[in-house]
Amino acid sequence: MLSDKIKQVIRSSYKAIGENLTNFTPRKQQTFLIAEIAKTLAGEYDKTRKIITIEAGTGTGKSLAYALGTIPLALSRDKKVCIATATVALQEQLVDKDLPFLKKHSGLDFNFTLAKGRQRYVCRQKLAMAVSNDDNPQAGFTFAEKPQASDMRTLNNMHKALTDNSWPGDIDAWPEPVNPHIWQQIQADKHSCLKHLSEHSHCPFHKARETMEAADVVVVNHSLLLANLELGGGRILSAPEDTFYIIDEAHHLPKVTRDHSSASLTIKGAIDWLGKLQETGDKIAKLVKSNSAISPSIKLADDCQDILTDMQKVLSLIDNNRSIYFPLSNNTSQFQKQNAAPLYRFENGIIPQSLKNWAEDLSDSSKKCLAHLNKLYNMLMESVKDGDTQMYLAEPMLAEAGFMIQRLENFNALWQMYAKTDSEKGAPMARWLEQIEGKRSDYLISGSPIEVGFTLEDMLWSKCEGAVLCSATILALNSFDHFRRQAGLRADDGSQYQKVDSPFDYQNNAQLIVPKMQYEPSADQFTDELIAKLPEQIKRGKATLVLFSSYWQMDKVVTALREKSTLSIMVQGEQSRQKIIERHKALCDKGEASIIFGTQSFSEGLDLPGDYLTNVIITKLPFSVPSSPVEEAQAEYITAKGGNPFMSISVPETSKKLIQATGRLLRNEKDYGVITLMDRRVVNKRYGKDLLNSLPPFKRIIE
Repeated sequence: MLSDKIKQVIRSSYKAIGENLTNFTPRKQQTFLIAEIAKTLAGEYDKTRKIITIEAGTGTGKSLAYALGTIPLALSRDKKVCIATATVALQEQLVDKDLPFLKKHSGLDFNFTLAKGRQRYVCRQKLAMAVSNDDNPQAGFTFAEKPQASDMRTLNNMHKALTDNSWPGDIDAWPEPVNPHIWQQIQADKHSCLKHLSEHSHCPFHKARETMEAADVVVVNHSLLLANLELGGGRILSAPEDTFYIIDEAHHLPKVTRDHSSASLTIKGAIDWLGKLQETGDKIAKLVKSNSAISPSIKLADDCQDILTDMQKVLSLIDNNRSIYFPLSNNTSQFQKQNAAPLYRFENGIIPQSLKNWAEDLSDSSKKCLAHLNKLYNMLMESVKDGDTQMYLAEPMLAEAGFMIQRLENFNALWQMYAKTDSEKGAPMARWLEQIEGKRSDYLISGSPIEVGFTLEDMLWSKCEGAVLCSATILALNSFDHFRRQAGLRADDGSQYQKVDSPFDYQNNAQLIVPKMQYEPSADQFTDELIAKLPEQIKRGKATLVLFSSYWQMDKVVTALREKSTLSIMVQGEQSRQKIIERHKALCDKGEASIIFGTQSFSEGLDLPGDYLTNVIITKLPFSVPSSPVEEAQAEYITAKGGNPFMSISVPETSKKLIQATGRLLRNEKDYGVITLMDRRVVNKRYGKDLLNSLPPFKRIIE
């Protein structure tokens, strides 16, 4: 239960925030959210299932709401708060603006930090070796190729800044772009940058981790959250049972989870590196200089040979069936139509029995190889700690072994997916092959779960102390059902659900216009009609954003308009997003007209308040055909169950995307303008009414 003391702390904090926030107006939506979050996490609705999913419209102040609803309770119960976001922009807003303001003015005593993956930090020892000019065994092995002079200048500057403490060792804090290939050579990695080795005890990554361990509130991205959960929780971040999770931009979580759970490898590429794995084991065994290393080294070599034999069988199977997997005739795959690489997806996830048998053997053999290599790796670590092996000799071997371990882990995950017998009660795995042409031809073999709700339930919902899932666009067609299915939640499991409307005056501040159109988007003449009618629609406002569902249509329209009119148009892809926004704002500040053409990525996360955006034009409903083998497999699975993929997937997803697109117009209570939707399907089709009714209550004009 929520104690009177905590209630008073929250009220006092909210009052103090209001007194220090310019033009602050208490919003009933915000105070309602704070109360619902706090009551849910305190166990007032369900003592074991402390989970609430919230759709909070723009302007409700959800960041402050979830912070005030969670942090006081967490502090009183000695729990950590983990805020996970999908975008860097929101992370920066939380760490640079929202949390500092809350800490300064709320009266709450808490520490916070931004947690990043290891690869965002430099390894102090690798950097020192990279800039070493001495002719000694420690120098020279770091780089596969000699760095450019400009790269060496950057490395020397980094080393100096790290040494004099003017740079914390975080690549995001370095003021200039860094060659990614160079950074990969000096970044921290989990296998060679270990805290218990004296050479690494003061590395930037470990310093950052110490700050994180001391923090009450940790901000992460969805991927780092999932990486921690995959390790069992508590390895990178605090343990789930000791943590209140706030998952902002939660509508991204299912897809990020699915991507995180997938695996792929190239057949010939894997055969190449597996052929070198035996050498890695032999070299470690020689360095360790202990008879106990001989046995795992020999076993590693034997299991590697078994794997290589089976991989050759897999390669032969694909080679001998090329006419089936990659026919030269027309392939009906939507994914292949949009991609150059020939692709074959196993229907319903069913693979040939011979491939399944080899997958079982490969899964078992690679698991054994992992055990042997990890044993050798740990022996080398102990040898270094005991002083029997010099660190400068062990360092490159630890890095090489770590790289091989990561490859083996991915290899094992892929073959586990192919060896798995799919449950009749659940969705099958998506499994597919892709032909790769380059310096040499190869095959990419991939696997991914279709549904990940069970993964989130197992790793997160069933273990965490509490969770708040929030976004401005969680509902689809005014229902939580679509998100529930994706995220592994249910309506009857004790979880709470709240929809909190925006305080904006949609009726008076914005119009939604559906103009007369002769053609629907499926017609060949639709693009020509857009070209003819867009100039008139653009005149509705000085600051215009035109959103397209495809690059090719946007390119065709902008090319024609530039030829036929004097319109000055900034187009996504022709300049960086940041440059386009800066130029757009500069034109608006001078009172000049500005037009941006963009696709789906410009319909989410673009914040242009006030006079910076008064005219949004959506050329057509943001439907998307299955654009990956996983989405095709999901549609196939729904059809097999007697469902309709269009109504089950496409329409709900389009509903969310349309809400995001229209949400670009009103960013605060004083914003105003017009939204034009040039797709008559919202009027003519059966699903159109549902899509319109899921939008905020704009004043509608149907021409």
